[in-house]
Amino acid sequence: MTSIRSAVNRSAATAPAASARLAVLASRVRFEEKSIMTALDRRGIAFEHLDPRTLFVASGTSYTGPRLVLNREVGHFRALYAASALESAGVTVVNSAAATHVAGDKWHTSAALLRHGLPTPRTALAITPDAALAALEEIGYPAVLKPLVGSWGRLVTRVTDPAMAGAVLEHIAALPSPQSHVVYVQEQVAKADRDIRVLVVAGRALGGTYRRSTEWRTNVARGAVSEPLPPSADHAELAIAAAAAVGTELAGVDLIEDLEGRLTVLEVNDRVEFTGLQGAHGRDLDVAGAIADLLAAGVRA
Repeated sequence: MTSIRSAVNRSAATAPAASARLAVLASRVRFEEKSIMTALDRRGIAFEHLDPRTLFVASGTSYTGPRLVLNREVGHFRALYAASALESAGVTVVNSAAATHVAGDKWHTSAALLRHGLPTPRTALAITPDAALAALEEIGYPAVLKPLVGSWGRLVTRVTDPAMAGAVLEHIAALPSPQSHVVYVQEQVAKADRDIRVLVVAGRALGGTYRRSTEWRTNVARGAVSEPLPPSADHAELAIAAAAAVGTELAGVDLIEDLEGRLTVLEVNDRVEFTGLQGAHGRDLDVAGAIADLLAAGVRA
């Protein structure tokens, strides 16, 4: 058996922690986490806030903590190993460690999408920066170099020719982490000044946004503007299939539309931020409420 210990913050409106069957795992309580906790309180669902910075798992003792955990940890590796540790104690984690492993790594995501026959930009995984130059010749320019793990468009670089690529890859080769030397290379799909984010909850496309930007990266964290988008049948079908391909119950699926209107899957985000999407829809959509309802169903089960 396994014991889990963590600093625990209890919701003021919930029952005593001993009776809580649900926990929200997060080291940073942002807009999304606050909204989810508020939605749980409104539904009278007891929960604990687990801080992964003080979480450890020990074998040899029984576990009496919450049996369902929503993983909202912002850091990929901390989220991945926390989920794995909790699951080793028999806890159900949303999203699972397996889903976090796939969705949190761009190459694993691409491979999963391809295995399920879903459209995604042409991609190559170069095991060294030198191999990335050859991969770029195969993919063609312009192309995008991305770290395997990362969010908010950080360290994502558009390269337009071999000279530029060589300079970027020289810097990559000088990075201290061996993992950084494995290069994810992806074609840059010609598209309009926007991409599409569809939020999938329990196999349902809850809502979507267009994300517009004056630069080629359309991350809300980099200043992109979100506009409401009721997902079409095509948007919903592709987003739901992408979320299922990587094993997520809760996901933000990023789609792009090429100049001829064809949709392709760019990324699947397992610990999705939804500030922009919620702001775009306002009171017409309750993202946190839908997540709380998913968790309530899990608690009842």
